[in-house]
Order: sequence, then C-alpha cells, then structure tokens
Amino acid sequence: MVKDLLVPDYIFESSWEVCNKIGGIYTVLSTRAKTLQDKMCDHIIFIGPDCWKEKECPFFVEDNTLFPEWREKASEEELALKIGRWNVPGQPIAILVDFTPYFDCKDEIYGRFWELFQVDSLHAYGDYDEASMFSYAAALVVESFYNCYLDESQNVIYHGNEWMTGLGLLYIKHRLPQVATVFTTHATSIGRSIAGNNKPLYDYLFAYNGDQMAGELNMQSKHSIEKQTAKNVDCFTTVSDITAKECLELLDKPVDIVLPNGFDNSFVPRGAEFTKKRKLARKRLIDVANALMGTDLNDDVLIVSTSGRYEFRNKGVDVYIEAMNRLLRDRNLKKNILAFIEVPGWVGEPRKDLVERLNSGKKFDTPLEVPLVTHWLHNMSHDNVLGMLKFLDMWNRKEDHVKLIFLPCYLTGNDGVFNMSYYDLVLGNDLCIYPSYYEPWGYTPLEAIAFKVPCITTDLAGFGIWANSVKGGNSEIEDGVKVIHRTDYNYSEVADTIKDTVSEFSAFDEEEVKKARRNADKLSKKALWSEFIKYYEQAYDIALRKAAQRR
Repeated sequence: MVKDLLVPDYIFESSWEVCNKIGGIYTVLSTRAKTLQDKMCDHIIFIGPDCWKEKECPFFVEDNTLFPEWREKASEEELALKIGRWNVPGQPIAILVDFTPYFDCKDEIYGRFWELFQVDSLHAYGDYDEASMFSYAAALVVESFYNCYLDESQNVIYHGNEWMTGLGLLYIKHRLPQVATVFTTHATSIGRSIAGNNKPLYDYLFAYNGDQMAGELNMQSKHSIEKQTAKNVDCFTTVSDITAKECLELLDKPVDIVLPNGFDNSFVPRGAEFTKKRKLARKRLIDVANALMGTDLNDDVLIVSTSGRYEFRNKGVDVYIEAMNRLLRDRNLKKNILAFIEVPGWVGEPRKDLVERLNSGKKFDTPLEVPLVTHWLHNMSHDNVLGMLKFLDMWNRKEDHVKLIFLPCYLTGNDGVFNMSYYDLVLGNDLCIYPSYYEPWGYTPLEAIAFKVPCITTDLAGFGIWANSVKGGNSEIEDGVKVIHRTDYNYSEVADTIKDTVSEFSAFDEEEVKKARRNADKLSKKALWSEFIKYYEQAYDIALRKAAQRR
C-alpha cells in the first residue's frame, strides 16, 4: 500500500543565487519556481542575499504591499529586507536580506555553532564569512516570519542549497525544531576542490578521507559546515547518483534522496519565432567572428560552443580546446568550424576596435590584433584559455578550417559586443560540447537540447548518466546527446572522440541533422520539472515525517 505523502503548507528556500545570477543553481531554482508557485500559490518564499544595496537588482521587483504586519515586526528586529517578486516565470515571492550587519558579531556566532554542532569556522577565508552571515540572516528571516504568521498546525519546510546555507539550516534545527529541514548539495566542496586541484577523484574516491583532504586542500571550514549540515538536517539530498557516491565517501553521510535538475521550457520560442531567432543568433555570431578575424564565413559554417563556469579542468574547457586543435588536421571534416568558448573570465571591457568594425557595416580582410577574444581581460597573460591557445599555436589563421573564439563574459544582453542574452544566442549553435570532468548534474547540455541543439557531454556528468539511462545504453549524437565515457586518465581519448563526433556531424545531410535536433528536443521534454518535481515531493515528505516525530 502506497502511503500518502505529507505536503508542506509553506516552503522557504534559500540560496546565494536567489535573484543573483552566478551559475547553474540560479537556473535550478528559477526554472523550478513556476512549478512550485503553481502548486503553492505564494506559499513558496525564496530568500537570497541583498548584493545590490542601492542599485536596482535586474532579477527582482520590489512589492511594498506584501506582508505589511511582518514588515513592521522585522523592522523592529533590525532585519534589513527587501520584499518583492523574483522576475522569472511564476513570479514567486522573494526576500533579499542584508547580511552585512552580522559581520560585527561573527566570532560569537561561530562560537555558538561550534558548541552546538561542532562546526569548525577557525580556518575560514575567502567567501566563507560572507556566505555564513547570509545564511544566518536568512534563518533569522524565516524565524521572524514563522513567529508572525505560522504555528505548529502547519507543515513548514526550510530548504537550503549548498554549504553556503548550512549555518542557517542548523540555526532553524536548533531554534525551530518543528520546521522540517532539507539540504541540497549541488557539488561537495571537497569533491570539487579535489577535481579542481588536478587530483584523480573517481578511481580513488573509495580511499579518500574527506576530513583529511579538507586539511590538505585548506578547505576545513567549508567541508565542516557541509558535513555537519548533511548529518543534522531532516532530509539530505543531492542532484545525481554520481554526487550521491561522493557524499557517502567524503561527507560520511548517504543522501536520503536524489533530486535531478529539471527545466522549464516555457520561454523556449516555438515555430516561426524559433526559426527567426535562430537566424538572428547565427548572423550575430558569424558577423562578430568575421569582424574579429577579417574572414568571410557564411551561414554554411558549423557553429559549436562550450559554456558554463570558468573551471578550466572541471568543465572540460581544456579538452574542448584540445579537440578543436585536433580538428584542424582532420581530413574527414566536411565544413568549416566556428567554435566559441563562452565562460565568464576576469573581463575588462568590450574591444573598441571590434565594436567599431561591427558598427561600420563594412567587410574586412585583415584580422584584428589577438583575433581570439571578443573582450579584453584584466589578466591576458595569465588566462588559462588564451595560454592554451598560444601554447597550441592556434591563431585563427585564414587557412584554418577551425576558428576558435573566446567570449569571456556573462551574456545578459548588454555585454557591449553581442548584446544578446545566452538563451537568444545558444539556439544559433549546430552543436554544443560539454566534456566535463566534474559535473554533478550539468545544466548547459540540458539547456542546449531544450533549444533543439544536439550536444556532447560525458558520463562523469549527472545529466550524461541520465541521458544514457533514458536510451538504455550509450547515447549517440543522432539520439540528440553523445555521451562520452570519461575517466581520471583518458583525456586524450575524450579529445579524439569529440573530434570524431564533430567530424561525423559535419557530414550529416539535412535529414540526419533534423533527426538529431528532433531527438534532442524529445529528450529535453523528459527532463521538464513536471517530470522531476515528484522527487522534491518525496524529499518534503521525508523531512516532514522526521519533524513530526519531534513535535
């Protein structure tokens, strides 16, 4: 007999990326928001950091009519809040909290959490203080709201994402034990660090001791808050089976349930609008490339890209460049390749010489200086992408059949060169490539196929494992997603497989391309939030049952 699931009356969900677009967690929360808002009808409340202060946040619309009684109470408690709505599909309620006032008493706060939960904050540095004070402030917001409007007759969930919300989850556990807590780690801090420090993660996972590695890699405080939060919440979750193994080995805590990341495709254009936007995107990408390199590429060029956070090894940017370099000598290549790397670096400013060429409307037959990059960087001589391109002697020469361009900024629509958003550009690609080494889920390939762009990923990405499971075997490029087997040591084989797959795709006829695009679209429909929200409902049930036992 299937038990009825306990259902929350209120959900508070906090993350550093609420109304703060940094990476994949923003996409997780912002695309899931509509599904939850449709179910909860303003009883889902997101809490994020007020990083904007006097400046206007582009993702948030303030609404002074919300919760008037509580506003007054929160003000008396010296909580500095902005209350409004997150400017994403569903328009859920969002609260931005100013966490800076708590820096003055952080040592006292850290001392209390050491006493209560043995959280080691002694080795804190970098973003630890900022994240912890936000997390603490977010918990004060939940406590204040709860005391104003709610009581034990309601089922209430507090859901925190990443180690950056750990302190707040522990605070709620201590102060409001009747509130059920859910913690999602989207990647363990120590696992990401092991991978990012060029250590083999997967073959040796069974042998690593998380506490020992945290000491070796100077990650003690982040690891400590993550581990203690995982052990103390009512429901501990992660986003894929591969990261669940990591949690068990490095945090010494099995997850209660895996919450795969879904997608909301309501903003993907359809029909004639899709065709029009795809043409516009392709034209813009080709125009910028021609102006930068003094080339005369046309719409027949095969456009490929990689994107994501600037984690050179973890996201496979290194192996992507290696594959493009090998394509230069591939005799089976049937088309010219225009390849982009769209990862935000330490960007200085858009190139004036490039903007002048674009604005002139003329054609040019000579390249600009450094015809590899669209925006100047602050650290040109120490940048990993530019360094590898120079090492491989890749300079986008006229005769090269593969041209590679580094686009080092967030595509928000006002970067000064493309002036189009990421979603408006991604659909211009023929193929997207994400050969990740460390990727708990992998939003970028899911976004690509939602825009009907076939992609290449690996079976070290949660998404890649999921795509193989849907296929019931190895997913190939004609299925919409090519999943490459990747290990700690097969970098060269991965580069060769990418090269061969791009070469194979360049020889596809029109019908074969259409089939791959159709299959990509079909697969993306299986990863919509409407399919995956059931896992969250199970997580809420697990947490609420544990909280009920405490009452």
